[in-house]
Amino acid sequence: MKVYVKFLIDLFNVSFLKVFFSFFMIILITNILEQIEFFKNFDVSFLYLIFLSFLNTPSIIFEILPFIFLLSTQVFFIYLIDKKELEIFKYNGLTNLIMIKIISFYAFIIGLIFVIFFYNTSAAMKNSYLLIKNKYSNDNKYLAVVTDNGLWIKDEIEDKINIINANKVDNQFLLDVSITQLNKNFDVLKIIQSDKVDISSFEWKIKEPVILNNNQEYSLSQLLLKSNFDLRKINSLFSNLSSLTVFKLIELRKSYKILNYSLVDIDSHLYRVISYPIYLTLITIFSSIIMLNIGYQKNTFYKITLGIFLSVIIYYINYFLNILGTNEKIPLILSIFMPLVMLSIINSISIIKINEK
Repeated sequence: MKVYVKFLIDLFNVSFLKVFFSFFMIILITNILEQIEFFKNFDVSFLYLIFLSFLNTPSIIFEILPFIFLLSTQVFFIYLIDKKELEIFKYNGLTNLIMIKIISFYAFIIGLIFVIFFYNTSAAMKNSYLLIKNKYSNDNKYLAVVTDNGLWIKDEIEDKINIINANKVDNQFLLDVSITQLNKNFDVLKIIQSDKVDISSFEWKIKEPVILNNNQEYSLSQLLLKSNFDLRKINSLFSNLSSLTVFKLIELRKSYKILNYSLVDIDSHLYRVISYPIYLTLITIFSSIIMLNIGYQKNTFYKITLGIFLSVIIYYINYFLNILGTNEKIPLILSIFMPLVMLSIINSISIIKINEK
């Protein structure tokens, strides 16, 4: 490896680690404050709250990696500019374009490492965090999971436990539904079967149910069943996809497909994770171009403020497009890759003149 390449990579590593651990500590402290508020009525130790916060922090860090890469690149160039290193490189024939190629390629490698290793680790930690915290939540009485055998729901209401299984989901309806109703001692009270159940509200409308009660079977035209779940709540239970590793996401997608459940959210999440190294690389190039254009003209405070401002804009553009994609207002692929195309175009236009500076 050439000496200047090693120097630039080492400097980028130092800049990245500074920003990374700064964000890590800020998020960790914020998480601790949230845990203190949540557990204020529980007898748990402060070390336990720190442990929970530590489990939750990496998944949040993964979400804000574009900000971290953008600011890390700024810190990288601020050092080069303040120490007059850029001028030395130019005198030795190292152009701005070559420098950008080096750090952007390295950013892509780091992005791959984060997707392959960091994301899956953070997802496993997030899953453990949610499982532990759920024990202290009122929602622990309720459970919904998707398996190869369909949608399963455990619902405790009015001193009864309803175990619900549906083979398919069609808009606001559960199809091929079986409901086993138990008492608190887990004795079977009745079994309800129906081809179609409307779950648009918390009062389910069971169409033409067949009921088995005390070894007697009878039918009704419709049966109303109160529940802690409606369609929106069931959908929200599966929205925290950041707690699933890539392998579990793929397994869940297969189960969703069998259930006829919407694949939009899970596909959106998978596409975003897969495209992350490219996104981080483009952000690094974008930040490099900005710094090489304003590097000598503005002070450090202005540069950092600009970086934060641009990070917020990029975040909301991505968020807006993601909402359009998951709501199917625009094609899902377009919602994921449009920001990448926009950044690529901006970078391509700007980088043409970068060697003139």
